Amino acid sequence: MTIWTITPEGPGSPVAAALWRAYYTEVSDRWYLRHEGRRTDPAELERAIAAHPGSELTAPTGRLLVARYDGVPAGSAGVRLLDAATAELTRVFVHEGLRGLGGAALLVAAAEDAARALGAGRMVLDTRTDLVEARALYARLGYTEGEPHNDDVYAEHWFRKDLVN
Repeated sequence: MTIWTITPEGPGSPVAAALWRAYYTEVSDRWYLRHEGRRTDPAELERAIAAHPGSELTAPTGRLLVARYDGVPAGSAGVRLLDAATAELTRVFVHEGLRGLGGAALLVAAAEDAARALGAGRMVLDTRTDLVEARALYARLGYTEGEPHNDDVYAEHWFRKDLVN
């Protein structure tokens, strides 16, 4: 039987770095293909990865979670406190070939648990219009779309969910 496991991981670990690279490559390529008809320039990808190493996803105010499918790194999700009551869900990713097997929902549930452990009573997130799978996932998991909570230039949809213990 194939199973998912989800564990905390340091953002600087080789596993986290590989998952971040896969995540960023996919979302960046989708954006550039949609807006400019091209894939991400490799040098730009390297600059962006270096500029956002995930240090905000470490204790005491954050967590990075890694999902493994049959022991193989398959996805990630990050949580970081924005204030004492609000956590942000970020970097939710599952490798394309493993989507539809329940890993994303498990990652989000684990991220919600991590947010509660950090003291948050609500989770917020942002995403883009072209990330239709993500928007469907969040709606299915009880997130509601609302007003912006940030001014991220790439954000087009903002979701929130109250975390009930």
